[in-house]
Amino acid sequence: MAKNKNELWEWIKALIIAVLLAALIRYFLFAPIVVDGLSMMPTLHDQDRMIVNKFSYKIGEPDRFDIVVFHAPENKDYIKRVIGLPGDTIEYRNDTLYVNGKAYEEPYLEEYKNQVIDGPLTDPFTLEEKIGSETVPEGHIFVMGDNRRFSKDSRHIGAVPIEEVLGKTNFIYWPVEDIRFIE
Repeated sequence: MAKNKNELWEWIKALIIAVLLAALIRYFLFAPIVVDGLSMMPTLHDQDRMIVNKFSYKIGEPDRFDIVVFHAPENKDYIKRVIGLPGDTIEYRNDTLYVNGKAYEEPYLEEYKNQVIDGPLTDPFTLEEKIGSETVPEGHIFVMGDNRRFSKDSRHIGAVPIEEVLGKTNFIYWPVEDIRFIE
């Protein structure tokens, strides 16, 4: 009888430890997220399931072109691409991104750029027109969705405070046929 009681206690301890570890990993390191909408097409599709690496931004700021998850103003988590870092000037003209006066290629947009026949994929703008500042404010990032015509991003909600960023995401784990790392 004592042996059965001891064995049951060992199972309960193992289960408690497993639940605590799972909770710690999900809260501090990695969490699942579901893409909701078409704002990151063609890179991400509606209902793609991804892993958010929360640890990636405990160390430092995001890198340009990272895909990040952040708390948006309307109490929802958004997935967007980092375009501007603190202190950057951002401008779009002739469907080309300029950061600090330097033109950047965005290969993840080529598929959509080739399909557009009625104007640019990304309407021209300057950072000052969109957020009222010539540079991305300190402690903030400027984000945009890859589906530039149908994305609610920093052009609409303003620069995102870095403390609102949950983490970087670059791995789709569902649906099975779409499992891949993305850039």
